[in-house]
Amino acid sequence: MTSTTLTERPPAATASAGAGSAWQPVRTVAGYACMVLAAIVFLYPIVWMVLSSFRPGASILNDPLGFDPSAATLRNWTGMLDNTPIMHALYNTALVVVGKGALLLVLSPLAGYGFAKFDFPFKSAFFGLVLLTLMLPTMVLIIPMLLEMSQLNWVNTYQALILPGAVDAFSVFWMRQTISQIPDELLDAARIDGCGPLRAFWSVIVPVLRPSLAALAVLSLFNIYNDLVWPIVAINDQQHETLSVLLAGMSSNIQGGQAGVSSADLWGQLMAACTFATVPTVLLFVFLQRHFIRGLLAGSSR
Repeated sequence: MTSTTLTERPPAATASAGAGSAWQPVRTVAGYACMVLAAIVFLYPIVWMVLSSFRPGASILNDPLGFDPSAATLRNWTGMLDNTPIMHALYNTALVVVGKGALLLVLSPLAGYGFAKFDFPFKSAFFGLVLLTLMLPTMVLIIPMLLEMSQLNWVNTYQALILPGAVDAFSVFWMRQTISQIPDELLDAARIDGCGPLRAFWSVIVPVLRPSLAALAVLSLFNIYNDLVWPIVAINDQQHETLSVLLAGMSSNIQGGQAGVSSADLWGQLMAACTFATVPTVLLFVFLQRHFIRGLLAGSSR
């Protein structure tokens, strides 16, 4: 006959578990309350910007936090479209984002592939130099890059906006760390099947790398889209200015004034231009957020 021994839970442990379960709804509500508060803090400036783009300029100055739906107007938008070449700036920005982003997403994985899966003299030293550039402030590199663009006669050209920074140390480091986790046996099997290094990269590495590439694309495209320091240094004509440079110019016009336009109207047009410039980034993140989150979590799932 088989006897079964039942182990009773100590009264203290039972009481502790009961107390923990009793506090669980409170913790849940507190967690949601904190998330809602954080969302309000982060979203309020954006909501205020969008609403202000439909308010008269004088209303923005006299009552910054108020909003009267009956006074909503499209004057800021029509004035912004008439007085600023924002569509041309959007075209320049899209050209730079696509060109520089494409180069970064092609060259960074190739560089990471070389550092992760190939042995060559001074590999560690070269990779150390790549990481060293992460420690250099951007302002330190501005003057050398500008002198280089001047020697190449690339100032005020699309080449100056696209090529410098098309491959950065962070992207190479991220790709190298991700590719190094791919088993060498997969590449050995590809070589046995007759694949060369580039064919193995395309057939073996790229399919595994897609989530990380998607996350890198989102981060890089946002950085390129929002970049102000380098475009404002390398470009000084209206034909090649990007959206960030245009917005900076509109902001400076508020202080310096613009012929035929009051400072209040300039504030309204600036809010409209900022709203216009925000729409592409929001749409990009909405369409790519699933791939972005998957790419960020790809390293932890291995």
